[in-house]
Amino acid sequence: MTGLRTPWTRRCAAWIGAAALALLAACAAPQKAEQSQAVLPSWNEGAARTAIVEFVRAVTQPDSPDFVPAEERIAVFDNDGTLWSEQPMYFQVLFALDRVKEMAPSHPEWARRQPYKAAVEGDRAALAATGEAGLLKIVGVTHTNMTVDDFAQSVTQWMAGARHPRFGQPYDRLTFVPMRELLDYLRERGFKTYIVSGGETEFMRPWAPRAYGIPPEQIIGSAFATTFELRDGKPVLWRQGKLEFNDDGPGKPVAIQRYIGRRPILAFGNSDGDLQMLQWTVAGEGKRFAGLVHHTDAEREWAYDRDSSVGRLDRALDEAARRGWTVVDMKQDWNQVYDFAKP
Repeated sequence: MTGLRTPWTRRCAAWIGAAALALLAACAAPQKAEQSQAVLPSWNEGAARTAIVEFVRAVTQPDSPDFVPAEERIAVFDNDGTLWSEQPMYFQVLFALDRVKEMAPSHPEWARRQPYKAAVEGDRAALAATGEAGLLKIVGVTHTNMTVDDFAQSVTQWMAGARHPRFGQPYDRLTFVPMRELLDYLRERGFKTYIVSGGETEFMRPWAPRAYGIPPEQIIGSAFATTFELRDGKPVLWRQGKLEFNDDGPGKPVAIQRYIGRRPILAFGNSDGDLQMLQWTVAGEGKRFAGLVHHTDAEREWAYDRDSSVGRLDRALDEAARRGWTVVDMKQDWNQVYDFAKP
C-alpha cells in the first residue's frame, strides 16, 4: 500500500493535515487569546496591556525560563488612587468628616472648638488652617476609643448611605473596572493578591473583600494600637487613640515582610507613597513587574500628578521612566473607568 495514492487516501491525507493544523492552532490559541479583548476587556490594546500580559505569561508557563512557582506569585496593590479613586480627598478622610457631623449632637462643645467646628460646618478653609494636627484630631475621635466591631459597623453604615460629591454614587462603586479585571486575571493564573495601603486596615476590611475579591487577611494598611480587654464581662478588641503603624512610603516594604513574608513579583501603585514598595519588588531576583496608574483623565475621573496634594506622583514617575516601569495612562489605556459609566 506504500506509495499507492487514491482519491480516498488523498482526502484522508488532506483531512489528517487539516486536523494537524487545527491541533497546532488550538495549542497556539491560548497565547492568541491572551492578546484578545477577551482578556482584560476594559484595557485598550497598547504598551501597558501588552506588558502585563507578557509578564504574566512569562512567569506562569512551566516551559518559560522565567517561570515562577504558584506559591511565589505574590502581587501587591496600593488602594487609594490605584484600585479606587482618591479625589477630591482620600475617602477615609471624607468618612471621618461625615462621622464628626454625625457625632456632633453628642458633643455640643465642638461648636466652639477647632477643628471640630470647621468639620461640622463644612468650612474647608478653616479646616485646612488646622493642618495635619487638626486632621489627626478628627481621625482620632472618629476612629478610636471603640471596639473593632463598632468601628467596622460605622464604616459599613457609611458605605451604605454616603454618596460621592461629584458622581452621586456610593464610594465603593468608585473602584476601577480595569484594575478589578487585573486582580481576577492574576488570581486565575495562580497569583495571590494583597492590598498594601496607606489607608487603615480596619477601614478597608468591611467592604474591600466584596469589592476586590481579596480576603480580610490579605488586606494590609496603617493600624491603630489595639488591645484585648474585658468590658462588662465581654472580651473585646479596643481601638486605642494611638497610631501603631503607618503603612506608607518606606513602611510598605516593612509591612510586606512582616505580614506576607515573601517579596512580591508584581506591584502596582499610583503615587510617591508607593515608590519604596515598587523599588522593593523589582529588587528581587528573576522577572519582576512594577506598575503605576497615572491619572490623566479629567473627563471620566481626574487628571493630576506632580503638584497634587492628594496622591502626588512625582519622584515615582521619574523613577518609572528611568527604570522602564509600566505607566498606565488612564485616558489612553482604559476604555472604561467605573462600572456605572459605560464605555
